[in-house]
Amino acid sequence: MFVRTERLFLRPAWPEDLDDLVEVLSEEDIQRNVGVTPLPRTAQELRAYLDRPRNPRLPHFFMYLRGADGPQLVGGVGLGRYEGDVEVGYWIGARHRGRGLAGEALRAVVAQARVLGYPRLIASDFADTPGTHQVLESAGFRDTGQVRSRYSAARAMEHAARIYVAELQRRAAPRQTTITPATVAPAAIQPAAA
Repeated sequence: MFVRTERLFLRPAWPEDLDDLVEVLSEEDIQRNVGVTPLPRTAQELRAYLDRPRNPRLPHFFMYLRGADGPQLVGGVGLGRYEGDVEVGYWIGARHRGRGLAGEALRAVVAQARVLGYPRLIASDFADTPGTHQVLESAGFRDTGQVRSRYSAARAMEHAARIYVAELQRRAAPRQTTITPATVAPAAIQPAAA
């Protein structure tokens, strides 16, 4: 599955991306802020991660910035299951932060989740992660006010995380009333002009 946004191309990783992925994923703050399981750090771990079977209803993409010099790895975004919910998670390389790229990618994945038929998505934000709440809100998530303890493998401990939700069910179209001469009061019916 591939997704194109205004500036990004979201796609699975290809073998020629391995060196770039290992370099970006070695950034300590990316590892610290990914919930539940750590991202692979070595080429061998990354190959195993990329080779494992994927659920097509839970897509994961790597974000590539399109440009004249070829695509540039920006980050990753994808869907997964967490405690019965479908959760979106993302990471973005330090040199690409602050440009709206994470929000752009999240909006695209939220749209994919809607097409896949999910009624809602959740996301979490570690309390000490600056800027994440703004990215989530820009993609249509709202802060639920809930704080859960989430295990972070990179931190090797439980850590407080705010929970956000995006409701994906399409709102029902406004009810339309068909007007027929029988439903209009006689005084409202005007003869046609000759």
